[in-house]
Amino acid sequence: MLVMGYMSGTSLDGVDVAMIETDGESIERFGPALLVPFTDAERAVVVSATQDALDWDGYGPQPASFAEAAAVIDAAHERAGLELIAQAGRKPDLVGFHGQTLLHRPRRQLSVQIGDPQDLADALDVPVVAAMRQDDLRAGGEGAPLVPAYHAALTRFLGLKGPVGFLNLGGVANLTWIGADGELVAFDTGPANGLIDLVVQQRGAGRYDDGGRLAAAGQVDRQVLADLLSHEHFRARGAKSLDRYDFSLDWVWDYTLEDAVATLTAFTVDSVALAVGSLPEAPATWVVCGGGCHNPVLMQGLRERLGDCRAADSVGLRSDFVEAEAMGFLAARSLRGLPLTFPGTTGVAAPLTGGRLWRPACAAAMVQG
Repeated sequence: MLVMGYMSGTSLDGVDVAMIETDGESIERFGPALLVPFTDAERAVVVSATQDALDWDGYGPQPASFAEAAAVIDAAHERAGLELIAQAGRKPDLVGFHGQTLLHRPRRQLSVQIGDPQDLADALDVPVVAAMRQDDLRAGGEGAPLVPAYHAALTRFLGLKGPVGFLNLGGVANLTWIGADGELVAFDTGPANGLIDLVVQQRGAGRYDDGGRLAAAGQVDRQVLADLLSHEHFRARGAKSLDRYDFSLDWVWDYTLEDAVATLTAFTVDSVALAVGSLPEAPATWVVCGGGCHNPVLMQGLRERLGDCRAADSVGLRSDFVEAEAMGFLAARSLRGLPLTFPGTTGVAAPLTGGRLWRPACAAAMVQG
């Protein structure tokens, strides 16, 4: 079927939306894809709700700002979906909707994504699968990372021989290890772009470290780096996931912007390298996707530590749209009752499907009639 998937990540660039043809097991072909940026006003609303979510932390009534941010997310997703449908010249058969994450607290079975799947289904007149983390959380899993099944399908599509490492560098870095026999191991390795972006934005220097120029001009503080790597996350084994706000940035005000960004860039590299020790075997090949693969300083650091480390674009994939494609792929799996999460990826006891289906109101009325 032709599926359309969305991703609106914690970097808050905007809404990624992409189409692929798939049965939820293999990939037939890639369709069109695009990014619809948030306006400054939209981004400010979501940033405010994210800060409120951190203060709330899941206790008591949800902050009123969540509803305002959800309206922004719904409008942006509808705008992006309608634009891509016009570009494709046809509607997809199914949509995978992730929503915007405001808070992730898996130890309390809590992961908050805002956005209304029913509104999206009605606006696009296409069935929507969403809430793909919740069954895993209720079953004792981490609810993340969600994309390993898609990384495995991409490995087969590319004809790569295992072990292969897929590394996604979004707000948080997560890896998927695909063994020669198809075994999956996955977890969040640590921060990727999220902390760097926050520091750059706090200093009024833009939205991210464009071209890695700030990191290249700075010096790494090895003591701060050691302190960051002493976080309990790096001592944990097995399935584990993060919120990008799990690490304090109080220390950065004592440093120049360049030195702070250089240290945080090294933090991303070192935390990924540290994660290799938790894998059954070091990957022979790494495929890197997400915004971080466009940062040459970050990529050079990873190549020095990991070896054969390729940006997804260089092997025929779309670095910026892998996660959006994955949401469509997972929607197809959900519709067929196939597993979305696995013991080696989220720590759930057995392979588990997930997600709920929202039908357009007109279609639902016809079924009831």
